[in-house]
Amino acid sequence: MNAPLSPDFVNGDVSFWYRSLGIPAPGGRLDGDREVDVAIVGGGYTGLWTAYYLKKADPSLRVAVLEKEFAGFGASGRNGGWLTGALAGSPERYAKTHGREATQRLQREMFAAIDEVIAVCAAEGIDADIVKGGLFNVARGPAQEARLRAEIAGQREWGWTEEDVRLLTPAERDERLRVSGAVAATWSPHCARVQPAKLARGLADAVRALGVDLFEGTPVTEIEPGRAVTPYGAVRAAHVLRCTEGFTATLPGHHRDWLPMNSSLIVTEPLPPEVWETIGWEGRELLGDMAHYYMYAQRTADDRIAFGGRGRPYLYGSRVDDRGHTHDWTVDALWGLLTSFFPAAASSRVAHAWSGVLGVPRDWCATVGLDRATGLGWAGGYTGHGVTTTNLAGRTLRDLVLGRETPLTGLPWVGRRVRAWEPEPLRWLGVHSMYRLYRVADAREAGGMRTTSVLARVADMITGH
Repeated sequence: MNAPLSPDFVNGDVSFWYRSLGIPAPGGRLDGDREVDVAIVGGGYTGLWTAYYLKKADPSLRVAVLEKEFAGFGASGRNGGWLTGALAGSPERYAKTHGREATQRLQREMFAAIDEVIAVCAAEGIDADIVKGGLFNVARGPAQEARLRAEIAGQREWGWTEEDVRLLTPAERDERLRVSGAVAATWSPHCARVQPAKLARGLADAVRALGVDLFEGTPVTEIEPGRAVTPYGAVRAAHVLRCTEGFTATLPGHHRDWLPMNSSLIVTEPLPPEVWETIGWEGRELLGDMAHYYMYAQRTADDRIAFGGRGRPYLYGSRVDDRGHTHDWTVDALWGLLTSFFPAAASSRVAHAWSGVLGVPRDWCATVGLDRATGLGWAGGYTGHGVTTTNLAGRTLRDLVLGRETPLTGLPWVGRRVRAWEPEPLRWLGVHSMYRLYRVADAREAGGMRTTSVLARVADMITGH
């Protein structure tokens, strides 16, 4: 391994976010058959938000959450901490089925969900290190700049105003965040930093306080109308909601619904004041770029850089590495990219590396729904935008379960049906070909290309990204 590692470097073990809190022991598991009104499978953000809003709406409801490990074990406790208003999917695809106005309403609901999360955290006393510093999106090189300008033009067509996103002048760009090689940048207020594990644990405490039965250490082996089956008993319910996101492929009958895509992060040691004077980043913006093999980053509450990217994106057969171990190649690649963005950070070392899985539908658009005939519901396929989208999903599932017709239940992602992913080995070949082409395209563009590499367009065609 070429990346410099701190003496107490940890690889995997869920995430750095949990390392800083202490990994919780699973709470009480299910101890026999139960009957409730709503059974929620999965104790991540989606399941916790859904339970929270259901009990807030009707305290008499009997709600049970079934979690294989502990609440927040999956992507909810491992993500990059982006509470972003970005749409989980292409606006054009939502508009194709529901029209332009409905798609714009979905986007506005995503913006509003950021403040909803912040408000709930304040009301429930959840300290999740939230800072609404916005999103700083940077272009490094001519081809990336062309895509950045095209992106902002497209956002304007979908109703984004100057207050929603704007192109920064060079002076404004460097005043906020000094990225080596940056040629252009945009800033949007619709993003906030969050410590993911603190949010997950805070939500878990909040739903327990509301009277939700949160059964941890309780894997669900089968979901069917009217019940969720576990090794320790079955939970019967009028409504059974599947909130398993990247782990959905492990459930019988759902192996090809959503592809479990790996994403990896590293975090540095705390950086000294002189390094931050070189970098800037006083506003705690979230940082993204316009590369095809894109990165995402935040300045943590204790002055580290958490820096993420795709790494090795997919394991054959939709396998999932539960504990988050990250390959040496990925750690080295992320460190190389981090220090190319911020050369001053090269004096630091990598303190922790970890990975998690996110759910990707075949059309790369998130869905939420409830089959009234069977009582089976679902939400997920967030394609990496789940920190905010889960909140909107939880409120939407609440309305669907309670039989309400609201503006949320009329949004274009509700009831969306998507075809399954191809069987293996086509699935593995497609995903790995896509990311291999993206890496080559980025390398070619870094050589000075002024337009997007044709290889990236081929990669998009392969998987419908």
